Amino acid sequence: TSAMAINETALSVPEQPWAKESSEVSSAMGTDLSQGLSESEAELRKNQFGINQLREHEEKSIWTIFVDQFKSLIVGLLAVAAVVAFYFEETLEGWAIGVVIMINALIGFFTELRAVRSMEALYKLGEVKTKVRRDGTVKEIEATELVPGDIVVFEGGDIITADLRIIESNKLQADESTLTGESNPVGKQTEPVGAEDVLAERSSMLYKGTAITRGSGEGIVVATGLETELGHISSLVEEAETEVTPLEERLDRLGYRLIVLTLVIAAFVAVSGIVAGKQLFLMIETGLALAVAAIPEGLPIVATIALAKGMQLMARKNALVNRLSSVETLGTTGIIFSDKTGTLTINRMTVTQYYLPDSKVQVDSNGETTFQKDDSIIEPLEDAGLKRALETGVFCNNASLQNGSAKEGTGDPLEVALLVAADKAGLSVDEMRRQHPEQREEAFDPDVKMMATWNELEGGGYRVSVKGAPDVLLEHCREVFNEGENRKLKQSQKEDWLKVNQELASEGLRIIGLAFKNSESTEEDPYENLVFLGLAALMDPPRQDVKEAIRRCKQAGIRVVMVTGDQENTARYIAEAVGLVEGDDPTVIHGKDLPPPDQLENSEYGMQEIHDASIFARISPQQKLDLIELYQKKGEIVAMTGDGVNDAPALKKADIGIAMGLRGTQVAKEAAHMVLTDDAFSTIVSAIEQGRVIFGNIRRFIHYLLSCNVSEVLVVGLASMVGAPLPILPLQILFLNLVTDVFPALALGVGEGEEGVMDKPPRDPGEPLLTRGHWMSIGSYGLFIAVVVMASLYLAIFHLDMETESAVTISFLTLALSQLFHVFNMRSFQSRIWDNEITQNLFVWGAIVLCLIIILGAVYIPSIAAVLQLIDPGLNGWLLVIGMSLLPLIAGQIYIGIRSQMMQDTLP
Repeated sequence: TSAMAINETALSVPEQPWAKESSEVSSAMGTDLSQGLSESEAELRKNQFGINQLREHEEKSIWTIFVDQFKSLIVGLLAVAAVVAFYFEETLEGWAIGVVIMINALIGFFTELRAVRSMEALYKLGEVKTKVRRDGTVKEIEATELVPGDIVVFEGGDIITADLRIIESNKLQADESTLTGESNPVGKQTEPVGAEDVLAERSSMLYKGTAITRGSGEGIVVATGLETELGHISSLVEEAETEVTPLEERLDRLGYRLIVLTLVIAAFVAVSGIVAGKQLFLMIETGLALAVAAIPEGLPIVATIALAKGMQLMARKNALVNRLSSVETLGTTGIIFSDKTGTLTINRMTVTQYYLPDSKVQVDSNGETTFQKDDSIIEPLEDAGLKRALETGVFCNNASLQNGSAKEGTGDPLEVALLVAADKAGLSVDEMRRQHPEQREEAFDPDVKMMATWNELEGGGYRVSVKGAPDVLLEHCREVFNEGENRKLKQSQKEDWLKVNQELASEGLRIIGLAFKNSESTEEDPYENLVFLGLAALMDPPRQDVKEAIRRCKQAGIRVVMVTGDQENTARYIAEAVGLVEGDDPTVIHGKDLPPPDQLENSEYGMQEIHDASIFARISPQQKLDLIELYQKKGEIVAMTGDGVNDAPALKKADIGIAMGLRGTQVAKEAAHMVLTDDAFSTIVSAIEQGRVIFGNIRRFIHYLLSCNVSEVLVVGLASMVGAPLPILPLQILFLNLVTDVFPALALGVGEGEEGVMDKPPRDPGEPLLTRGHWMSIGSYGLFIAVVVMASLYLAIFHLDMETESAVTISFLTLALSQLFHVFNMRSFQSRIWDNEITQNLFVWGAIVLCLIIILGAVYIPSIAAVLQLIDPGLNGWLLVIGMSLLPLIAGQIYIGIRSQMMQDTLP
């Protein structure tokens, strides 16, 4: 009857099923718990809700990637110049510009070729089979066939393929780390929880994409496909906007400025030429020369190669960058949102100490594992209490070590950690289990919060080994194992142990109580009259490299903020351990205390508190997106690290998303801009340093290219204004821009950069690629070079009595060498004249030698000289060229020296 009623109207899934009784949910879903759905009803519901899969993301085609390479203002300017050249039958110029465009496109295409497969990776999580009860029979079906209202049967090791409301639970635990970021398995049960509880606290639910680590049970499907929590994340990944990088924005702004500059200068020269009564063809030639001169043809090539070189350097340092412009973005980063599990920690439970009745034993796992008591290293098996605690951790345990080795284990991470500690202490786990075989197990019960095993003793009888929640375990203990013997455990002592338990828990540790007793039978109550052994404290320890990496971030003015799905105490402890926060009781903002997205900006006090916080706990995927957007709106350049499915949307939304390569899920890696192949947080610092160097190099070679181009524009403009012959022809300009400009610029782009780049705060995100000071410098250098070139043209005509063609060769060579030597003017103001980032760059010297050879070839190889209209200037001509071309270098070094002295005088 219920099925028929459901069919008459569309099924409505109950809201917040975790807060409702399982019987209420099943009733609302129209499901008979003992029979499940019928096949016919399941088919009807599949028609209503669709198949249980995530939407696939279309792969970006190779053609699209190729076309994207031409979406650049500089490339557009070059294309216009090529069209103009062909229109006026300047074929050589047109083809030359076309070659430049194609070279740049091919470099970008082959460097950025990759497919975005985030949706495919998410989709694969659903490609499993599931046991379901239909028509009263449990059968195995494709997970895609699940529908709301189905009864799913599961056990340890199963992957959950839809969101389920648990209706039956038998010692059930689930690994939800890919969704919540919490490294420990989560206990599950059937009772409803609070309606406002965050995802990580909904113990009555199981979610698609998670795994059962222990126990068995049944659940009713309440969401499938994109309606699941995993589906919501996949939608967030798809909807999260990919941010335009700061470098792209700056290059675009520079392109707009160049367009304006080109149009203004061309218009001015054209009008002045017409007013002066010059020939139309001459003005067309001059306008073409100006267009070619104003556009830095080498800029796209050099920028692409410089970024590609940065990618190669970062790859050698274990950082793989998926997008060229992301290299530079790291250099502007002012804040890093870091996940905890697997990023700041190693994502593996480890025993850190045994708190025993007669001692406290510290377990140090840095390098070779040692056991220390009172700051002295001890032999763990010579301490009776520690040995008994280690043995209990082995007996009361269902995990195993791979080939008896502590390197790898299977099972509950906590139990694996106990086995590893015993193995490091010298106990052979396999040998102990052979000598003392297990005869009975009382499995862990979430209600009882304890577990017990019976193992045979050599002299007869059994050792009952128990572990569990300390507060519960202590209630069942009558004695305590102290200094090798059993003694009475007083109530006051129990209270003291409870205080110790609370203190250790406040440090972010997971605490397990250990106890034992000897028994003659496997039938007696395992939890009566126990002997208390002490506490084992475990944690997911911080990565060893993180503390120094965070210190370097602070030195560089970069904030690191922990954003985790784990609990508050654990987050606080790890943050303190890695030096993320200092001082007493740092503020931890809980996910449930964060205002809704539409209210984040409405509360002045709340906004400031959120912005200043360094630790966020129990944070959902949507809240990560909200936080990133909040900081981005405040002008911050945000980097985000992560490794789980839950991190994917934030990784894509961030200015630079950084995924862990070893432990990271495929979803996270495909959504990120950069992947760390060693999972080391310190690699991020190296990448940031490289990013800053790259930006400095890009700014330096753009400064160089534009000052050279401005000199060309001014040379052409001044000549047209005074009625002089063009000192340099359009094809000669293109030759300089493509050859003698590009190689020095490229050498600047791949340099190692200035010293101390990590001793400075991040650049202001609003700072332009070239500041007002840079533009003034570009104009000054360009004007001085132009004056020198015009002077050389004048001297060649009026003092050396050269013909126009010879004089133009002189001005061409003067401009070429002036620009070539000008590269040494690109050193920083703080550097020394003979020992700086330019003179130490071997690529610069190589570029100069290569360009000199090319220039000589252009003059003395007849075929090239004929195309460029160059002739041998003779000895006097070369002396004039060399003398005049050194003047801009000398002037530039004097200017840098004066600026350097002025900066030193202003220091306190």
